[in-house]
Amino acid sequence: QVQLVESGGGSVQPGGSLRLSCQASVTFSSDAGVISMGWYRQAEGKQRELVAAITVNGRPDYSASAKGRFTITADGAKNIHYLQMTNLKPDDTAAYYCFINWRSTNYWGQGTQVTVSS
Repeated sequence: QVQLVESGGGSVQPGGSLRLSCQASVTFSSDAGVISMGWYRQAEGKQRELVAAITVNGRPDYSASAKGRFTITADGAKNIHYLQMTNLKPDDTAAYYCFINWRSTNYWGQGTQVTVSS
């Protein structure tokens, strides 16, 4: 069983920045069964959407809304992946959930709220 612990959400003004962290209980390697990891978000009344993901080999992928503003990274030594968010907009307000794909199954963090408001 994989456990993920998120941190780093909060409230910021438009144009501000936040960094989300997701600590995993598994080693970031393909030998250990990890395929990819990343972040989804879900705004109130909307479906959950993929924000960013990164493969265990380090290839990132972003949603159109995240590209150019968000950066996903992974620290294999600490088994933590991050989402650095800059130039935040009110439309980024949502609960953010990290995930890791381990042995072809997605495991999820508990979620952290990001609120962008003036």
